[in-house]
Amino acid sequence: MSELEVITNPRVEEVFANYPEQVRGRMQQLRDLVIEVAEETPSISRLEETLKWGEPSFLTKHGSTLRMDWKERAPDQYAMYFKCTSRLIDTFRLVHGPTFAYEGKRAIVFQLGQKVPVRELKTCIQAALTYHKVKGSDTLGMS
Repeated sequence: MSELEVITNPRVEEVFANYPEQVRGRMQQLRDLVIEVAEETPSISRLEETLKWGEPSFLTKHGSTLRMDWKERAPDQYAMYFKCTSRLIDTFRLVHGPTFAYEGKRAIVFQLGQKVPVRELKTCIQAALTYHKVKGSDTLGMS
């Protein structure tokens, strides 16, 4: 494992604190997974946690921006968002098929009561965090 430097914008903590109680734990689980994957990926030494469009977002030197959020208009679901012009969601569909519910080319959507397929999601997170290093590969380094 690498020595990961995590840089967190203090406003990210405010966003997490303001999620409704029934959502906060689910969002924290996604956040923890992103940090865990970054820690387990030797090529990542720095992870920036910030806000983009008011949503918790993660940036790495060679990655594609990864965002996550819960929206009041869809209170029973939350999502992890990926750059829609990338090959990420198409590749997730190819590798993981119906394991996830997808929203177009931009998101993996979870239901609040759903058990998150952690092992599979971690491969998606890693592909996003290392995207510019793996985008030439058919499956973005996912197995």
